[in-house]
Amino acid sequence: MSIVDPISQIFLRLERRNQPMHIGGLQLFSVPENAPADYVHQLVDRARAQNAVQPPFDKRLKYRFGQPFWIEDQDFDMEYHVRHLALPEPGAIRDLLALVSMLHGALLDRARPLWEVYFIEGVTDNRFAVYTKFHHSMMDGISAMRVLRRFLSIDPGTEHFRVPWQLPPRPSSRSHAWSAGLTMLQSSYRQAAALPAAARSLYDAWHDAHHDPDFTGPAQAPACILNRPVSGSRRFAAQGYSMTRIRDAADAYGTTVNDVVLAMCASALRRYLIDLDALPRAPLIAMLPVSLHDDDDAAGNRIALIYANLATDIDDPVERLGAIKRSVDYWKRRYKRMSSEQIMAVVAAMSAPAGLNLLSGLVPSRQSFNVVISNVPGPDDTLYFGDAEMLGMYPMSIVLDGQALNISLVSYRDTLEFGLIACRRSLPSMQNLLKYLDDALDELEHAAGHVPHD
Repeated sequence: MSIVDPISQIFLRLERRNQPMHIGGLQLFSVPENAPADYVHQLVDRARAQNAVQPPFDKRLKYRFGQPFWIEDQDFDMEYHVRHLALPEPGAIRDLLALVSMLHGALLDRARPLWEVYFIEGVTDNRFAVYTKFHHSMMDGISAMRVLRRFLSIDPGTEHFRVPWQLPPRPSSRSHAWSAGLTMLQSSYRQAAALPAAARSLYDAWHDAHHDPDFTGPAQAPACILNRPVSGSRRFAAQGYSMTRIRDAADAYGTTVNDVVLAMCASALRRYLIDLDALPRAPLIAMLPVSLHDDDDAAGNRIALIYANLATDIDDPVERLGAIKRSVDYWKRRYKRMSSEQIMAVVAAMSAPAGLNLLSGLVPSRQSFNVVISNVPGPDDTLYFGDAEMLGMYPMSIVLDGQALNISLVSYRDTLEFGLIACRRSLPSMQNLLKYLDDALDELEHAAGHVPHD
C-alpha cells in the first residue's frame, strides 16, 4: 500500500460527474492484408491473455481516514478493462469519433484500477482503432505517451505483440525500500532548498507584470465562452497536419515549431469566436504544460506551466505569431535559470488561485487562462501493434468547469496529430476548428511567400 501523492490527489478531488479526470488516446491501425475475418477478435483474446499485470495498472484506490492510498487489486477482471466494440457499417470516421466522445465522457470505476482499453473494429477502409483512457492521478500526458508505446514496435510481426499493462517492474520493491526512502528525503530537501530562489523569482515576475510587455501571467485571461461551466457530454475532433509544412513555416519566420502551432491555434480560435460573435477584446491566454520528467520517469505527474499570450486581438497572422513567440520566450528565459524544484515551487504559487477556483467552482467564468494547449513529442518511426501498422494517434485530455476546450497534440512520423476535446453543450460546432487550423497554416505560408504542400 502506498499513499497517493499530493498532485494526484488534486485530480481525484477535482473529479465530478460533469468533469471526468482521465486522459486518453485514440490510435488508428490498418488490418494486415490477408488477415482472417476475426482478426480484431483474435487481438482482443491475445491482449486479455496477457494477465501478468504490472504496477500501476494493478492498483486501485482505498481510503483510510479520508486519505487515498494505492493498493493491489486482488480481484482483477481483465475482461472489464479490455473491451471489444464494433462500429455499424459503413464505419465512418465521424461514427468512430462520436463513439469515442461518448466513452471519454464516462467516469472510470474507482472500485477498480483506473484504466480501460477498447478495441473498436469495423472502421472504414479496413481499419480498426484502439481507445485507451487512464486516470490523471495515475499519470500525466508524457507518462501516458510512454506507456502507450508499450503497445507498439518498430518491427511488424506477431512475435512483437506487447501491451502497456505489462510494464517491467520498477526497482522500488520491498528490498529497495531504503532507496525509495532516500530518494524521497533527497527530493524533500531539494524542494525546501528551492523556496528562497522561487520566492525571488515570484518577486521578479510581479515586477515584470508591471514593466515587461512580454510578461503573460495567470491574471490576464479575459472572460470568454471557452470558460463556461461544462456538462458531462463530450465532443472529440481529430486531424493530422503536415509537420514538414509546419517546420517550413517556423524556418521562414525564425520561430520554433511550437510557436507556429500556437499561432495556428490562436488563429483558429479567433475565427471560431468571431463566428459566434464572442471574441474578447483582450487576447486569449493559453496554459501550456511543460514536462519536467527525467528520461527514466515512467509514471506520475511532473509538469511546469507556461502562460502564453495568443494575441487573438491582432488581426495580422504574422504579427500574431511574433507576439506569441515573445510571450513564450519570456517564460523560457526565466525557467532556464531555475532548477526543476524551483520551477515547480513557482508554478504552485502562481497557480494556487486557479487551483482553488477549479476546486471550489466559485467563479467558473473568470479563469486564470482560457484554454489548455499541450504538445507531447511522439515517435518518428512507423510503429506496429503486432503486425498491424499504426496510421495515426490522437491525444485526448480533460475539460473542466470553466475550461470547456482542451487542445492536445502529438507528433507521429511527419504528422502533427491534433486532438480537440470539448463540452458538447458549451461549445457548438467545435469541429470547425479543424478546418480553421488548416486555414491558419495556409495564411502563414502565403504571407511567407510559400505555396502550401498538397
